[in-house]
Amino acid sequence: MALRTSDEFRDGLRDARRVIYRGEAVADVVEHPELRTGVDHSAICFDISFDPELQHLAVDGEHSAYFRIPRTAADIEQRGRLIEATSALGGGSIVLKEVGSDALFALLRALEGDGLARARDYHAFCRESDAAIAVAQTDVKGDRSLAPQDQADPDLYLHVIDEDAATITVRGAKVHTSFSANADELIVLPTRAMGPAARDYALSFAVPIDTPGLELYVSPYSAGDSDRNAFEFPISSRHKLLESLTVFNDVVVPKDRVFLLRDAARAGSLATAFVDYHRFTAISYKLPLLDTLVGAAMEVAEMNGIARASHVRDKIGQLVAYAETVRGLRDLAAIRSLEGDNGLWLPDPLVVNMAKYAFAHGFREATGRVIDLAGGLLVTGPGAEDWENPEVRPVLEKYFAAAAPAEPRLRMLNLIGDLTARDFGGYQAVLAAHAEGSLEAEKMMMLKAYDPTRARGLARRFAGLDIGVPA
Repeated sequence: MALRTSDEFRDGLRDARRVIYRGEAVADVVEHPELRTGVDHSAICFDISFDPELQHLAVDGEHSAYFRIPRTAADIEQRGRLIEATSALGGGSIVLKEVGSDALFALLRALEGDGLARARDYHAFCRESDAAIAVAQTDVKGDRSLAPQDQADPDLYLHVIDEDAATITVRGAKVHTSFSANADELIVLPTRAMGPAARDYALSFAVPIDTPGLELYVSPYSAGDSDRNAFEFPISSRHKLLESLTVFNDVVVPKDRVFLLRDAARAGSLATAFVDYHRFTAISYKLPLLDTLVGAAMEVAEMNGIARASHVRDKIGQLVAYAETVRGLRDLAAIRSLEGDNGLWLPDPLVVNMAKYAFAHGFREATGRVIDLAGGLLVTGPGAEDWENPEVRPVLEKYFAAAAPAEPRLRMLNLIGDLTARDFGGYQAVLAAHAEGSLEAEKMMMLKAYDPTRARGLARRFAGLDIGVPA
């Protein structure tokens, strides 16, 4: 089974997984009236393998290109194009395979010895089975001023509680786990660097989603509810990410699925290796969202009859600069890729974090500009029931016409409202600030990745402190 269809992906989700949604156990995530929106969203990454226009990006020989190990800068660039193309089909959102393959590459790059051998076997298994993989990295953390081993409750970071010759048993919880309810497999990664006293918390392993003791408490946020209509919610009625609190109630893990065990010294490097790939994924999948904001701003300005105003042109120009800055930095991160451990290439860490920071720092200002151009109808306009009523619709067509007829204008306003002013827009704003790392984390990584030798040498030379300066 080298490539699965989306129907085969859906069939694989019908197992004994324990999913809780809105306080109730879910018998079948594929048929659940709200969760199936998330399943259908993730099915996109299987459909593209059979799309004649995308196969050149999506397929690598007989396998999904998402599992292609990056061995050159060209591989990194091609991966960015694949993620961007997939996101364009997914409403400007991440879909599924991106995250799990980011984690696979981190394992293959950061590990050595038996852990690396197991990671290579696991990568081969995932590639051959075309697996859908979720990643659980962020521990719930409790009191963040305290180290994992110093928490009042030891389960606030995932940890080992037992071990025998063939297995380990783990207890605790991870949070912000995207796609867990609609994946086949779950990779667990360390959340941070750890000291020797936290060795029981230095863990990485993989388990099937239906493993006994694994429970997924899926968040109701991020939209996609079954009662949403495409008129008012053109994006969020069709696309939903499933995020969970992922609880490990004495989960038994076979040691052939354990990649890191009580190796505190390597926990931080493995966590960072994942970030290197995952932030490149982030800036790649955000590009269609930014393009949509630019296009919607242009369209609504024309429809409102304000496109020629100088302040409107200024706002649109700034939106273009924002979107293309992020795209340019994404491309530069690929161009400046470098070879890491075990022959795996990675995007340039400095530029990746610059790109992610530029996106996150500018997102609220960008959506604010689009809201300004759209106007108050984002929150005072009519609903789908009004538009579908044959007695009401003529009134709406008369009074909501502007430089464009009412229907295209209202549909464009609803697109903007969905992306900026309603609950899905709020969800996107929080993602911009926190998903794939916070602004502070990105600044820290930029400082860590930046080589100051030339800059400091120039400063000292111009100040008359040194004669030489690095070339």
